[in-house]
Amino acid sequence: MKFLTFLFILSIPLLSSAQTLKELLNFAAKNNDIVQAKTYQQRAKRKELDAKKSSYFPSLDIGGVYKRDDATSPFNAGDTYNAYAKVSLTVYDGGRRYAQIHEKKSSFTASKFDKVAYKKSLDLQIINDFFSIKNLQAALNAKQEAKKTLQAQLKRIQSFYKAKMATIDDVERVQADFDTNIYDIQTIKFQILSLQSLLELKVGKKITTLEKASFKKSFSPQYQILDTTKASIAQKNALSFSANAVESHYYPNITLQDTYNGYTFERLDPKLTQLNANPLTKQNTLLVSLNIRLFDFGQLKEEKEALQLNAQALQSQINHQNKEQKIQLKLAKARIRTAKLKIKSARSALHATRSAFITIEKKYDAGIVDYIVYLDALTKKTRAKALYASSLNELEVAYATYYYYSGKNLQEELE
Repeated sequence: MKFLTFLFILSIPLLSSAQTLKELLNFAAKNNDIVQAKTYQQRAKRKELDAKKSSYFPSLDIGGVYKRDDATSPFNAGDTYNAYAKVSLTVYDGGRRYAQIHEKKSSFTASKFDKVAYKKSLDLQIINDFFSIKNLQAALNAKQEAKKTLQAQLKRIQSFYKAKMATIDDVERVQADFDTNIYDIQTIKFQILSLQSLLELKVGKKITTLEKASFKKSFSPQYQILDTTKASIAQKNALSFSANAVESHYYPNITLQDTYNGYTFERLDPKLTQLNANPLTKQNTLLVSLNIRLFDFGQLKEEKEALQLNAQALQSQINHQNKEQKIQLKLAKARIRTAKLKIKSARSALHATRSAFITIEKKYDAGIVDYIVYLDALTKKTRAKALYASSLNELEVAYATYYYYSGKNLQEELE
């Protein structure tokens, strides 16, 4: 009893190490390096927006100046100390700040859509890798099953050879097929290791055993615009607002500034003291400035047109993305239909090859058919088993692709 308890305790880590597809997607959404980078980029865009909003408020500056003249000039001090406080406020800027704030707001919106778009794209990549590994594991299982059969036949033919009932050629033929199967097994294992390592990079954690996964099987006539397209739309809006900000330089720019100065003087000119004319120690200055750009050889006009052309380029890209989404949706539906037909054919082929192999194996043991016929039946059964598992996985990937191009959250579509 104690021994069984000990075995159970040892098996707990193995049982808990198996990961579901939903767990992998959830973990990747929080720990993938690129997702984290896009999170920081989104925060940076938010800070840029907050900074532009603050431009509507007055700014306060304080400072100090020290001035020294070795040779004092008449009616001036040799050393001057100046401390000041300055309040500035832009009263009117032709709508520049309004345009800049909305440009930053659109850039922030684009960064949010860009992050969501990458996460959904990452989900689809992980799903493809997940089921590709499942396909390889199915092929590996089929090869390992064939290994057992070939190993049994190898022992059988070796015993026949010892009894002088088979030739060395018969033994070497089975040995060659057995070794080739081992070669295929090792190749598949390396493919699994390679793909699993790439999947671990995307997820951000060590992966051991993958549980089964499946998606809901439903269609919807409605679909949402992809987040990549939404990001492009927001970027286009940002460029349009940037163009408006450039144009605002042609409008009046009115700034209000109030500066309070305090002065201290040393080494005053003696004449000032004799005349009892002390310089001012305090001064408050109010300044209102008006600036209008009249001519700049078309600099701002060219900058605005460049931004507008970039916005038009993005609009063309948006049109292409919308067309591509519709095509991919159509292809995804066709892929689902094809996958279902493949499953039907693969199931029928697997059933037929299994039945055929059982019959041929009996005939081979009885010496009615030769080894070539037996090996051909075994190969077909092995291939049919792997193809059937692959067709099931292909249907899941097809539905994942359909949900992706429908603009849906892939995690929510998992059963």
